[in-house]
Amino acid sequence: MNFEIEKSPAYSVLKVMLEPNENVVAEAGAMMAMKGDVTVKTKTAGGLIRGLIRRLTVGETVFLNTFIAGSGGGTLWLAPNVPGDIQYVKLEGKGLIVQDTSYLAHHGNIEYQLRWRGLRGLLAEGNLIWLRLYGQGGVWVNSYGGILTKKLDEGERITADNFHLVAFDDTIDFSIKKFGGWKSFFLGGEGIVVELRGPGTVYMQTRVLPPLAEALSRFLPRSR
Repeated sequence: MNFEIEKSPAYSVLKVMLEPNENVVAEAGAMMAMKGDVTVKTKTAGGLIRGLIRRLTVGETVFLNTFIAGSGGGTLWLAPNVPGDIQYVKLEGKGLIVQDTSYLAHHGNIEYQLRWRGLRGLLAEGNLIWLRLYGQGGVWVNSYGGILTKKLDEGERITADNFHLVAFDDTIDFSIKKFGGWKSFFLGGEGIVVELRGPGTVYMQTRVLPPLAEALSRFLPRSR
C-alpha cells in the first residue's frame, strides 16, 4: 500500500495511491477528493445492533466507506475533521485500541469491532464505546495537534490525561484514576487520568478539543 502524508504536522492529509484491486476503508465524511478508477461502497461499522448502540451513546456516524480501485488504479485523499497530524500504525496480528474520534482509515485483512468500555470508559471519555482493530494490515489514526509516541516495556507505566489519548496497543492494561488528591481533582485542571501499563505503544495528542471549544464559546453570541 503506497501512501503519503501531506501538509504535516498541522493540517495533515492522507494521500493513498491505489493499485488495481486495492482498497481502503475510511470513516464516513473523510474523503476530500479522489481521481482515477475508484468506486465506493458504504456499510455500517460493527453490525447493525452495535451501530445503533454507538449512535445512541456517542452521537457519531456509524458508517464506513470502502474505496476500491478498478483496473486503472486511482488516488484517494482523506482529511481528518480536526487540524493535526496523521500516523500510520502497522498491524501484524496484533490489535489497536483507538478513540472514536481518532480513527481515520485502515487497509488489509483487518477486523474491527465496537467495544463496550463500561464505567471505565464513561469516566475516561464520557462515552462507553471504543474501536478495536486487529489482523494483518495497517491503520491510520489522526490527532488534534501532533502525535507523541511512547513505547512501554513490560511492566512500565505511564499516566496520561484521558483527553490526550489517541490509541494504544491492546497488549496494554489500563486503569482510570483521579488526578492527585481531591483538591487537585477538582481544581488542578486534570480531573480523570489513565494509567497504562506495558508492554506496548501509546499514541498521545499534544492538544485537546475542550479548551478550544471553551475559548471559542466566549466569542459566540449567546441566546437571550
